Amino acid sequence: MLAETRYEHIILNDARVPVIAGTTMKVVELVLAQAAYGWSAEELSGQFPYLTLGQIYSALAYYWDHQEDLDADIEGRVRKVDRIRKSIPVSSLAKRLKGKGLV
Repeated sequence: MLAETRYEHIILNDARVPVIAGTTMKVVELVLAQAAYGWSAEELSGQFPYLTLGQIYSALAYYWDHQEDLDADIEGRVRKVDRIRKSIPVSSLAKRLKGKGLV
C-alpha cells in the first residue's frame, strides 16, 4: 500500500521510502545525483528526462524538509555497501591490476 504525502509528487512505498510518484526513483537517489555532480534542478531535468521539474522540485523540497532522516538513510545504505564489499573476496584480476597500480 502506498501512502500519499503533502508533497504532490512524492509517495511513500511499502517500505515507507519516499519515491517520486509514477516512477521507481527514490528521493535519495535524486539527491545523491545532485550532490555528486552539483546539478541544478534544470540540469537534473536534463539528466532524468522522464521527470518533470515539478517532480524534481517536490523531491528536493521533501529532502530539505526531512534532511536528518534521509541523511541517516543514506549513511545506512553506505554502511551496508561497505559491509558487502568487505565480505566479497578480491578477485585475482583485481589483485593483478592493483599490483600494477592500475586501480
